[in-house]
Amino acid sequence: MSPSLRCSNATVVSLLVEEETEYGICFNQPAGHLECRESLLAAVIRETLEETAYTLNPQYLIGVYNYRNEARDVSYLRFAFGGEISAHDPLRQLDDGILAAHWLTLDEIMRLQGQHRSPLVLRCIEDWLAGRRFPLELLTQFPAE
Repeated sequence: MSPSLRCSNATVVSLLVEEETEYGICFNQPAGHLECRESLLAAVIRETLEETAYTLNPQYLIGVYNYRNEARDVSYLRFAFGGEISAHDPLRQLDDGILAAHWLTLDEIMRLQGQHRSPLVLRCIEDWLAGRRFPLELLTQFPAE
């Protein structure tokens, strides 16, 4: 789904999850799947909460990314969002496979690049740093029939 990004004391930080995968421990933005009848914005809020225990208020779309992993024979479509964190529940149980949520600086993220879940992790952060912010009005949720 999305990176949740903020600036603190002029140091760029991003919320990443440390997760156990079939390839070992990886770092990724909170991400997941769209559930039946769920809007994209509801999904990003839910996935961020489930994987990090933080409540995200999405404010803009950073980008839409299509990534093909040939080794796994799978394609991913990622919608990356940015916004404000309004709450944190440190007692909340995180999703299975999620070891921890971390606020990391750009330098820390770069040092962990060999453990990124995919090239999309850094690309989304680079796009945010480049000022890419698209209005949420780009997204349209049609009511179920």
